[in-house]
Amino acid sequence: MITVLFICMGNICRSPMAEAIFRHKVAQARLSNKIRVDSAGTYGGHAGQRPHRGTARELQRNNIAFDGIVARELAETDIEDADYLIVMDTENYNDVRRMARAWGFEVDDVRLMLEFASSQSEDDLDVPDPYYHRNFDAVYAMLDDAATGLLKYIREKEGT
Repeated sequence: MITVLFICMGNICRSPMAEAIFRHKVAQARLSNKIRVDSAGTYGGHAGQRPHRGTARELQRNNIAFDGIVARELAETDIEDADYLIVMDTENYNDVRRMARAWGFEVDDVRLMLEFASSQSEDDLDVPDPYYHRNFDAVYAMLDDAATGLLKYIREKEGT
């Protein structure tokens, strides 16, 4: 089973939104039996919480299920088990690499989500945090586009 892990800071806005969108796309492609999707945060202060109300509202507006998604902190086993570590911004990219090194892992395959977007500038690959900016609709559009590109990338790379 291929495991894709989406990572942001608190795991209540961007990464659970990406998880829900990507799960939906995986299910539509009839690949749920081949691709496992999860999310985590580099900060554990929101552990146990459901997605932020803005994330929930945007997912509901787009008919994307998010049942069972609960915030949790990134764990050592995530680094070991995930085939794809997909982060939302450069700050979390650096945090994941630092955490992995502290756990004894050298990870070269952490990727930024917007690397897979069809129209994103190479100069700005950070998904803005809607927790602070309240731009949940714009973040949804970015993640939806990038999730399409990510699924295409994984299907080509893995032959699924």
